Amino acid sequence: MTPIDELSEADAKREIKSLSMEIRIADAQYYADDNPVLDDADYDRLRQRLIALETAFPQFIVKDSPTQTVGTKTSSKFGKIKHSLPMLSLDNAFSDADVSEFAARIKRFLSLPDDAGIAFTAEPKIDGLSASLRYEKGELISGATRGDGQVGEDITANLRTLGDVPKRLKGRGWPDVLEVRGEVYIALDDFTAMNMRQEKHGKPAYKNPRNAAAGSLRQIDPAVTASRPLRLFAYAWGELSAPLAQTQYEAVKVLSEWGFQINQDMKLCSGPSEMINHYNDILQRRAALGYDIDGVVYKVDDLALQERLGFVSRAPRWAVAHKFPAEKAITTVELIDVQVGRTGALTPVARLTPVNVGGVLVSNATLHNEDEINRLKIREGDQVEIQRAGDVIPQVLRVIGDTEGRVDDYMLPLNCPICGADALRDVDEKTGRVDVVRRCTNGLSCPAQAIEGLKHFVSRRAFDIDGLGEKQIELFYHKDWVKEPADIFSLNFEAIAKLEGFGDTSAANLKAAIDGAREIDFDRVLYALGIRHIGQGNAKLIAGHYLTWEAFYSAITAADIGTDSYAELMSIDGVGPGQVQALRQFFGGAANQAVILNLLNHITIIDAEAPSLDSLVAGKTVVFTGKLERMSRDEAKARAQSLGAKVSGSVSKKTNILIAGPGAGSKLKKAQELGIETLTEDEWLTLIR
Repeated sequence: MTPIDELSEADAKREIKSLSMEIRIADAQYYADDNPVLDDADYDRLRQRLIALETAFPQFIVKDSPTQTVGTKTSSKFGKIKHSLPMLSLDNAFSDADVSEFAARIKRFLSLPDDAGIAFTAEPKIDGLSASLRYEKGELISGATRGDGQVGEDITANLRTLGDVPKRLKGRGWPDVLEVRGEVYIALDDFTAMNMRQEKHGKPAYKNPRNAAAGSLRQIDPAVTASRPLRLFAYAWGELSAPLAQTQYEAVKVLSEWGFQINQDMKLCSGPSEMINHYNDILQRRAALGYDIDGVVYKVDDLALQERLGFVSRAPRWAVAHKFPAEKAITTVELIDVQVGRTGALTPVARLTPVNVGGVLVSNATLHNEDEINRLKIREGDQVEIQRAGDVIPQVLRVIGDTEGRVDDYMLPLNCPICGADALRDVDEKTGRVDVVRRCTNGLSCPAQAIEGLKHFVSRRAFDIDGLGEKQIELFYHKDWVKEPADIFSLNFEAIAKLEGFGDTSAANLKAAIDGAREIDFDRVLYALGIRHIGQGNAKLIAGHYLTWEAFYSAITAADIGTDSYAELMSIDGVGPGQVQALRQFFGGAANQAVILNLLNHITIIDAEAPSLDSLVAGKTVVFTGKLERMSRDEAKARAQSLGAKVSGSVSKKTNILIAGPGAGSKLKKAQELGIETLTEDEWLTLIR
């Protein structure tokens, strides 16, 4: 794997894209299918690499990056419940140094001195299924899974069967509205007993307690759930009509008084050294705890500080999960296969002799690119050490045995293995650096790229068409029924009904799913087009800025370098030169314009929601310049965005407010020339308060 400091911008963009896709696939397998392919070690390794890349190249961070999102879309088997407050995930720490940096980062964000004291809670990270329980006036009203963090599955009836879930709160003093969040799990002894019963009845054993718990909780029949030994640890909350306490530690203790089980290994720590000591203690006692865990969670104890710290798109700034070490195994590389992705990237994949790693059977591992193969000096037939850290395809760490004398001569095919077109590595015109990724140059004329693009179009975060999965897309493509997105909306369902494996009912269900996708949100359309470097997050940023497809399309087709339209695109916080260039290239192509126009004949695009008008700055574009003295720049920016403002890094005619601290220079001068409202930091704080 190429060191990050040796990557060009083009290299970084492509690797970020590739890693993001791998992680999204894994998230779907873990959250939606309850069937993870990999353990936590592989998943964490991929996420760690992605975070490092995005830290080094922040201009390529997109809102739909796996580092910015959580979970996956809800299943159609259940009703849906929108979380009143998002159910987010956690960022990860993998070393003692990461934990110390987490604490230091918090102090920097809050502009606190290095010697300032901050207390943290530390508790085991349960390996189960997250759930949210809503109580009104002490009565259990509803319960939901995490889902995609915004919308979860309605599993109220199933949660009511759990003995650890009070149907009415105990004690007194609880708020009128209380959302309790916790982790549903199966104890190890109970899991062993479940598998003994499975064996007795000639049924297959459950893979692991987490999968068993998730599958048990997401049963259509609550009676099945009631027959399973599910338990719940409460550890957090969502919407509240009144505060629970002033600290995390006190609030969790209050939940215990109201009838919830809490983890007795939660401890209050004064700083990183105590946090790490507690982590090591739990790691040593892990096997004796009686339930599966995969790390320790640290949270800032002071709830007022938690509120100031706020959230990034997928995780709170005030919490982190310190993960346990990855699991490894030895196996053999039987074949190095080459796959062609949606953007034409040729990716080598090691086909392995299947090996069990942490309870999961692993048979594939990505080799990323030909440079990585040559770095490892790996060949077919080699014994290799692999590592897995979650739900994603594993990593090959090293070759077992002597590799001396092997030269760096592995090369991916010079022609696409699917269509035969040239497969080239781009060369950066400025630096002369050769891209690590080799790509088919045939675009959508390559069947692999066309098919993968159509799969992306119907995927969950795009048009989300149930019944139109990978196999169906491939079948319809090869029958010449679906060659571009618009073809999906004019399929012949009578012909489909006659296909083997379909029938009238399946065809009717598919028609209903396609018809249900004819009205779709602006950001989902933009994401579905599969434009390089434009993920779900970028799409949401762009939709939130322009609000209507018409306004965006008019701007992007006029966004020549030097124009106001180009400057406006570049001013969107989170959208960088790479994204703008990709958009201009895509919408500037005559073939792509034809594809879009054909699609627009079949769909209605729903405008993005305008910012809430609850604050005086909602919908306004603000720019910070100079030195801020009352808070860090990161905190100021996060606060503005939480109030519905758009934060830009440059001043333009679209700027509404400039906040200028000491040392403000060219931005202040330009704002004054344009007549833009200029505020001091104190005036800004008065306005937003």
